[in-house]
Amino acid sequence: MLDEAMTDTISPFRPSEPASSGADSGRLTQAERRERSELELLEATMRVVSEQGVAAATFDAIGKEAGYSRGLVTQRFGSKEGLIRSLIAALHAWQQDALDQAHIAEMDGLAALSAFVHLHSQTAEGQDEGKAYYMLLAATVADRLDMREAFADSHEIERVLIRGIIERGQAEGSIRADADADATALMAGCALIGIRMQSLINPDMEIGPVRDALIESLRARLAP
Repeated sequence: MLDEAMTDTISPFRPSEPASSGADSGRLTQAERRERSELELLEATMRVVSEQGVAAATFDAIGKEAGYSRGLVTQRFGSKEGLIRSLIAALHAWQQDALDQAHIAEMDGLAALSAFVHLHSQTAEGQDEGKAYYMLLAATVADRLDMREAFADSHEIERVLIRGIIERGQAEGSIRADADADATALMAGCALIGIRMQSLINPDMEIGPVRDALIESLRARLAP
C-alpha cells in the first residue's frame, strides 16, 4: 500500500498533465498560467540543485532551466527564501497526499508511525526532490544562510505531525501512555534526517535495513 501511495502520488513539481503548448497555453486562465510557471520553476530548481549543486542555483540558472527569465523567478518568489519556502510547502503538500493515499489516519498510532517512517525513507531512493531539499538544508546550515528559519519551520511541521501520531496512539492504547511524545517525535525526525543525509554522502547505501532498524527501535520503545 505504501509503495502504491508513493508511485501514484503526483510530485508537486510534475504536473499531472504535460505542459501545454501553442493554442492550449492560450486557453489557460491567468491563475492557471501562474500556477504552471511556479511549478515549472520549482521543478527547475530541483534539477539545478540536484545535478549541479546549490551554488549553481541562481535565479538566472533556474529561469533558464525552466525556459523563463530571471525576472519571472523574482516576480513569482521575491527572494531565495521565498523560493525555498514555496518549495518546502509543495513538498509538505505532496507528503500529505501520500499519507492520505496510504490511509495513515485509519491505522492505529504505532502502525501509523511505522508507516510514516517507511514512507519517508522510501522517498530517499532516487528522487531529485528529496535530494535537492537536503542539499539545500546542508548548505544553509554550513554557510549560515538566512534560509535556516525556513528549514526550521519545515522540521517543526514534521515534529508536530509525528507527535500527533504518537499522541493518537496513546489515546487509543496502541502506544505506551508514559512515553514522551514530544521527545520521541524529535528523535524520530532527527533519525529520518540522518538517513537522508547519509544517503547523500553514500548514494550506494541500502536504506531498507536502516529504516527497518529504526522502526524496530520505535516499536520496542513505544509498544505497551
